Amino acid sequence: MDTSSHNLSTLFAQFGLDSEPEAIDKFVQQHRLHAQTSLSDAPFWNQAQASFIREAWRADSDWAEVIDELNSLLH
Repeated sequence: MDTSSHNLSTLFAQFGLDSEPEAIDKFVQQHRLHAQTSLSDAPFWNQAQASFIREAWRADSDWAEVIDELNSLLH
């Protein structure tokens, strides 16, 4: 069972991206999404990242809340 804390930094690390707060802020500024674009369909994710987002939401996993936070930031 995964008991680690899930936040934007750990999510970005999970994605294999720079997880420093400044890097996350820059990512959000550079990757804005249109209202009709689903987070998991965003063109900047690779297949594994998009699948992780879809599965986390589908399973309402421990990651779902922080993925929702990222979704809000990008929209």
